[in-house]
Amino acid sequence: MTEHDPVATGACRLCGQTLSETFVDLGLSPLSNAYVPPDRLSQKENFYPLHVFVCGRCLLVQLDEFESPENIFSDYLYFSSFSDLWLGHCRAYADNMVERFGLGRQSQVVEVASNDGYLLQYFLPHGVPVLGVEPAANVAQTAMAKGIPTEVAFFGTETAGRLRARGVEADLIAGNNVLAHVPRLLDFVQGLQILLKPEGVVTIEVPHLLRLVAENQFDTIYHEHFSYFSLLVLQTLFATVDMRIVDVEELWTHGGSLRVYVRHAKAAGASTQAVADVLARERAAGLDALPGYRRFASQVVKTKCDVLAFFIDAARRGQTVVGYGAPAKGNTLLNYCGIGPELMPFTVDRSHHKQGLYLPGTRIPIRAPEALVAARPDYVFILPWNLRAEITQQMSAVREWGGRFVVPIPELTVF
Repeated sequence: MTEHDPVATGACRLCGQTLSETFVDLGLSPLSNAYVPPDRLSQKENFYPLHVFVCGRCLLVQLDEFESPENIFSDYLYFSSFSDLWLGHCRAYADNMVERFGLGRQSQVVEVASNDGYLLQYFLPHGVPVLGVEPAANVAQTAMAKGIPTEVAFFGTETAGRLRARGVEADLIAGNNVLAHVPRLLDFVQGLQILLKPEGVVTIEVPHLLRLVAENQFDTIYHEHFSYFSLLVLQTLFATVDMRIVDVEELWTHGGSLRVYVRHAKAAGASTQAVADVLARERAAGLDALPGYRRFASQVVKTKCDVLAFFIDAARRGQTVVGYGAPAKGNTLLNYCGIGPELMPFTVDRSHHKQGLYLPGTRIPIRAPEALVAARPDYVFILPWNLRAEITQQMSAVREWGGRFVVPIPELTVF
């Protein structure tokens, strides 16, 4: 089967078209955030197809839903507050939104998928009332301990209606890196429409499909990400609930993201030139027709070969490779490439929630960063490559013993 042979599967979650066109097939993989505790190392793991399709009608890139969001996100180990660079991004966002939209004590900011309060905490010094909506109770407790009111629930029309009945109406709704995690897209965006004031604004941040394709970011594909968005598709999505994109910004986050500003269709104001510019670049890259999606799979195979060759060559020379980070994207990469503890004996992560656990599928142990310094490896393989600058600065001691860093994306680079 080639990467774009027809394969019968389910229906597109946006337009209902039967999916038959493969975007990329990454084989079988476990849920990328299903970290394994030591007492379960002898138990089996569930592996699911990581087979990505592109809809022939609306061009939404998507995975089938193999596990419900309730099973994935109700007890979650991703806490947003362990990257200084990310927190700086969030502080700047809050300051910008307060100034741009004149937010104050009379306003209401709601964040969907508010995690541990990493973002909403920066509105508190401005005196702006906030409310988080977060399905993972263990993560929501951390936010509430910071003084951030949090509704423990999945967001959609039901939650939006319940909040609206309680008198909650949002001047600003923030959704950072949540839309990709939503299998029922139409219910989710309808919920945004219900909760937003007539002249309010929604900001949604999503990894940009244009960057994923252009920079070979296949490791950002995993089961918790049900969909992958271009601005072209986002326009179609919000139009279904009588909303429109009025502005867009291109961000550095997650290897390149979009922040779209969305209002009710009847709200005042025209769309900015930035929207037209991004749409034009997507069309120039071929994202407005199926042929533009058919080149991706072959470059993914090349990266797999390069990563395997690096690890095999290092092992044959007797050199050690230790990982840095335990992100979801790293689990996609390691499982697809077949890298286990025989080639990378452990990885390290700043999050104490992950330390002492094992990566899903590969069963590579996760340790504290101090273990990397003690081991003095020849190479540090950076799994969250989008944080390359921050990590190399934090781990500058690696250079003291002649160690080198490695990133796999957009192409394998040793530096």
